[in-house]
Amino acid sequence: MYEWSEEHRAIADVVRQFVDKEIRPQIDDLEFGDLGPYAILRKMFETFGMKEMAKENFQRQLKRKVEADDAVRERRSDSNAGATLIPIIELCKVSLGLVTSMGVSTGLAGGTIMKLGTPEQMQRWGLDLMTLDKVGAWALTEPDSGSDALGGMRSSAVRDGDEYVINGSKTWITNGPFADTIVLYVKLDDGSGEEIRNRKVLTFILDSGMSGLEQSKPMRKMGQHASPTGELFMSDLRVGRDRLLGGSEEPRGGGRASAKDNFVTERAGVAAMALGVIEECLRLSVDYAKNRKLWGQPIGDYQLIQLKLANMEVARVNVENLVFRHIERSSAGATPTLAEASAMKLYSAQAACTVADEAIQLFGGNGYVSEFRVEQLLRDARVLRIYAGTDEMQVVAIAKDLLRR
Repeated sequence: MYEWSEEHRAIADVVRQFVDKEIRPQIDDLEFGDLGPYAILRKMFETFGMKEMAKENFQRQLKRKVEADDAVRERRSDSNAGATLIPIIELCKVSLGLVTSMGVSTGLAGGTIMKLGTPEQMQRWGLDLMTLDKVGAWALTEPDSGSDALGGMRSSAVRDGDEYVINGSKTWITNGPFADTIVLYVKLDDGSGEEIRNRKVLTFILDSGMSGLEQSKPMRKMGQHASPTGELFMSDLRVGRDRLLGGSEEPRGGGRASAKDNFVTERAGVAAMALGVIEECLRLSVDYAKNRKLWGQPIGDYQLIQLKLANMEVARVNVENLVFRHIERSSAGATPTLAEASAMKLYSAQAACTVADEAIQLFGGNGYVSEFRVEQLLRDARVLRIYAGTDEMQVVAIAKDLLRR
């Protein structure tokens, strides 16, 4: 049975020390001030050598791409899956927004370019995203598409000689207001009259400041204030073929397949984020139950409080086991099916929200104010049931994947 090794626990301790020193004292500024996430994340990259590791990993991926060794790359196991997830778990105990901004920049935007881009695109845009020297956004969702992200997409690209002209808008884009590099999904309008739902999906790489591209100010949100979210507007935006991901309208694994592959990765990662929330809520609740007294005794002596703590521990064990299973399979080179990734996401997101809500109830009136932190954890966790696909869409994805086997 998989469990955290001594090395893993040492990594967690070091990350926890960084969190306690560099992030916890700035929580209020991240939540209610003007402090953005990027300086903190870059300091973390420098502190733990993550920037140098990213550079080394970039060179390996670039070499494989140049040698066209993609088959080997796809079968390669991830023996560092546990070490990769530990910082996510620890960061989510204090700010899910930091993880969301980091994951979208390096994992979705940077990862998509590294997987599907040409060697030239990898060097031009990929490296700076992987090292967090630049901020990335991954732009798929539109105001009228929501859960029907691919079918309902209306943003279009029209061929014009050696260029494309892009029009449309995107919303709920993590890092959108401050992104230096944007991975953008649009429908090809080739004038054939093809029904819009069935049109080919193209992926382009944009830079901030391009003529015809507008990035909105950050949206005001319920939670994850440490992760700026915004809208993108494209108006007669002209791009060359050098910005077409993979350099082709028919790249292997591009377009629709690329978006769906990222759904699997993103959904599996939500379990690690949820585990951080659950562990922090449980830690805070146990401490509060021991020290808060009513009628002359700690509230932890009362069975209704004990029931809440017990249910939190059950959720923690279940989600931790989902994370462990994901690490084991990743280490063996296995990729979760869409049904498995969606099931992980569905259960862990709901568990995190339930635990955070029960923590507020356990704290009573204190739980409703920001000083005791559990209200922030619930606000941050709530979007886990929405982004990367709502609960309802996870149910659909699980059922359809099972029925097509």
